[in-house]
Amino acid sequence: MTAVLGKDLVGLEYLSPDQIRLILDTAEPFKEVSERPIKKVPALRGKTIVNLFFEASTRTRISFEFAEKRLSADTVNVAASGSAVQKGETLVDTAKNLEAMRIDMVVIRHPSSGAAQFLGDRIRSNVVSAGDGKHEHPTQALLDLLTIRDTHGRIAGLKVCLVGDILHSRVARSNIWGLLKLGAEVGVCGPATLMPRGIEELGVCRFRRIEEAIEWADVLNVLRLQLERMERGFIPSLREYYRVFGVTQERLERAPRQLTIMHPGPMNRGVEIDSRVADGSHSVILAQVTNGVAVRMAALYLLAGGRPELADAAKGPAGGANE
Repeated sequence: MTAVLGKDLVGLEYLSPDQIRLILDTAEPFKEVSERPIKKVPALRGKTIVNLFFEASTRTRISFEFAEKRLSADTVNVAASGSAVQKGETLVDTAKNLEAMRIDMVVIRHPSSGAAQFLGDRIRSNVVSAGDGKHEHPTQALLDLLTIRDTHGRIAGLKVCLVGDILHSRVARSNIWGLLKLGAEVGVCGPATLMPRGIEELGVCRFRRIEEAIEWADVLNVLRLQLERMERGFIPSLREYYRVFGVTQERLERAPRQLTIMHPGPMNRGVEIDSRVADGSHSVILAQVTNGVAVRMAALYLLAGGRPELADAAKGPAGGANE
């Protein structure tokens, strides 16, 4: 049976609105699994999934591992550090050697844009992007979408602004595609040096001041400022960035409505976001983390050929995987 998402999940740009909604809807029944005493269901029992991480990413890797184990898949973690990759083996050689061991799925994170698609075109196993270069980070955007829908009851018609380093952010790209496809209005805000040229051509509006973005938005998704950008001259200093673009309690108090505050993590407190905001009543940052496991469970289940209408049945009884 062909999966309703196709063979691979490498980005949201080429998914239809219905496919995106399907993943979000399928994630809903899987949320309950994490609340059980035994957090495991038999949906992917017998499947082998390899997590192939060429970049360090504790948060995303652990979230995928939780998702895989809660679906009862067998998992193998491969890090580029210390692997044959450092000895000159190519990405395709690595994947084909893994595939020769009869794996079913590869979750890949890679510093090169397009690596997930490149791999998906060359191996039979399903490929899921956990972030590739400046291209996309589809499951992060999906968990952001689910969190927005949980909080507001809808996505269509909401005004969502992405704040920070848009230029280098794969999270921003996936969010823009997903939000626009589901009917949200999308804004971006950040320094001119961290803004892609012609960003408005994607159908987003641009704000040059954080105060304008806060006045306009229903939701702020605050992106992490990678500290190495300062060393390359993209911003004058961290203190200056916080002064001009930091999402602070004082700025939120002047907002015309209560905003929802999101952050893909890990956070630089006191750089892009005030701790009082990150930990305050506006924040849904921890809900994002919780939703990340459910969304990844849904994506893996659907790619493996799971039928969306049977997601509830796929959960099985509590503790079913261990019976």
